[in-house]
Amino acid sequence: MKKGVRIISVTTALMLVVCMLFSVTVFAAGENKYYMGEAVNTGKDTGYTESNKIGEDDPHFGWEIGDFFVSGYSAAEKDSEGNPVFLKNVGDQITLWFCLNENIDKLNNNDKLSICEDTNGYDEYFGVDKTNFGRGALIVRHKTSDNKWSKPVIYTDYLKAKTTDAYTEVDIFEEGDYEVALNYEVKETGLNIFGWKPLPSYHNYRIFFRFSVRNGNCMVYPFDVATGAELTNAAFTENGFYLDLANSKYLDIVIKKEVLNESAEGLVEDVRFNKPAKDGEQFTEEGIYTITVSNEYTEQQTVKKIYVGKNDVLKAHVATGFSIEEINHQISLGAKVDADGKLISATVSQPTTPEPDNNEQTDFETPAPDYTKYFIIAGAALFVIMIIVVVAVAKKKKKASKKPEGGKEE
Repeated sequence: MKKGVRIISVTTALMLVVCMLFSVTVFAAGENKYYMGEAVNTGKDTGYTESNKIGEDDPHFGWEIGDFFVSGYSAAEKDSEGNPVFLKNVGDQITLWFCLNENIDKLNNNDKLSICEDTNGYDEYFGVDKTNFGRGALIVRHKTSDNKWSKPVIYTDYLKAKTTDAYTEVDIFEEGDYEVALNYEVKETGLNIFGWKPLPSYHNYRIFFRFSVRNGNCMVYPFDVATGAELTNAAFTENGFYLDLANSKYLDIVIKKEVLNESAEGLVEDVRFNKPAKDGEQFTEEGIYTITVSNEYTEQQTVKKIYVGKNDVLKAHVATGFSIEEINHQISLGAKVDADGKLISATVSQPTTPEPDNNEQTDFETPAPDYTKYFIIAGAALFVIMIIVVVAVAKKKKKASKKPEGGKEE
């Protein structure tokens, strides 16, 4: 018997090691986690509608059946009701997890408490008729961007197959609003007569929470209706364009259209509409379209300008950002608009020397030659000659001074 106990303990230890390794594999270091949900006492056979605080005299006091948390998001905000809003970027997988904390046959290490089978369970909030919930029922439903709730998905006997302290993936979520509930019934036995436990009492509990998922970006992608090519900011097309929101259903998009009208001051801008836009909407009429996208959760805004048509003034206005008035002024000075919408200034001719008239006689004076260098060379040579002469004379005088009087040598 002791050997059997030892084998069970080793097996349990191995399972815990596997769970730990699994958790390390699933959750990268530093990955965000957001815990949600708190158990309440819903009374007995009320359809899990009541929400009574678990007090000191409640058998559920001081312990939790398990933890729900979300991972895989880039940031978390809160909506107006205080519910979490998880923001996802490209590559994120927002996942809901559940980790069972208790042995469901011996809750809080008390053999008088266990999760029992709720054979006549029903959920009034979700509209779930009486059915066998088994040992815990998990209910999930989803509301899409068109404000329509999906039919609740029910996982009966949810706690029975769970391993203590192991992470269990509930689901991976895309954009939308979600409601999650875990309903379970606890059996409490007061007497134990040689294994017989008469007159048990039953208590219903519920963990319920809401959350939302939104794309964290703030982008809209205009595409040419004819070629399908993506149009960047300040682009222009003769064909028109359509909008692609890349499955972001909760962005606020406003599009403004401007055209040119004749006035006393020439061509001027005229706003034709400024309205909300939607995914896939096409715009093919001539004009300048300013697309403004905003994300209420990140408070970011993106603005793009697209020109549809062939008018050079509007093309340059979008490409350069210059005002219509400035562009018209430059064109009046001779500037041109190139194929890319850039303004090319008029070429300024350089002044040239006029050619002489053949019918008129023109006298040209030949400039006097510059003799300066010759004078310098001659002066230097004369100076050298004078030095040579002075040296020669000095030597001759010295030699004459050495002869004796009368002209005879001693």
